[in-house]
Amino acid sequence: MELGAFSVSLNVKDLQVSKDFYMKLGFTVFVGEEEQNWLIMRNGDAIIGLFQGMFEGNLMTFNPGWDSNAQAVEGFMDIREIQKDLKGKGIELMSEADEGSEGPANLMLMDPDGNVILLDQHV
Repeated sequence: MELGAFSVSLNVKDLQVSKDFYMKLGFTVFVGEEEQNWLIMRNGDAIIGLFQGMFEGNLMTFNPGWDSNAQAVEGFMDIREIQKDLKGKGIELMSEADEGSEGPANLMLMDPDGNVILLDQHV
């Protein structure tokens, strides 16, 4: 099962302070909307998302249908197919994609140690 591009999504208290900190570590802004309180930053192959006031805690994020440059890939496994596979394996989901929909959707699950995983399909 190919889950797509991987990043860590960080819940930050102050977007500008966090942006400045990560820039000192060599990260640059990749995409984002500061006025909407989110940025995606990159340092080589490492990608982090900074999100102020959007969710609790930090998340591991996978983007089905995207490569590491946020470009659409052909022939990817749709999130609804991934969801069906996960449920078939007995994995409990925190939130689900609408199985009757197409295109962008997301789902969330938690690993055995309480780490939240977001699968967020944009295409």
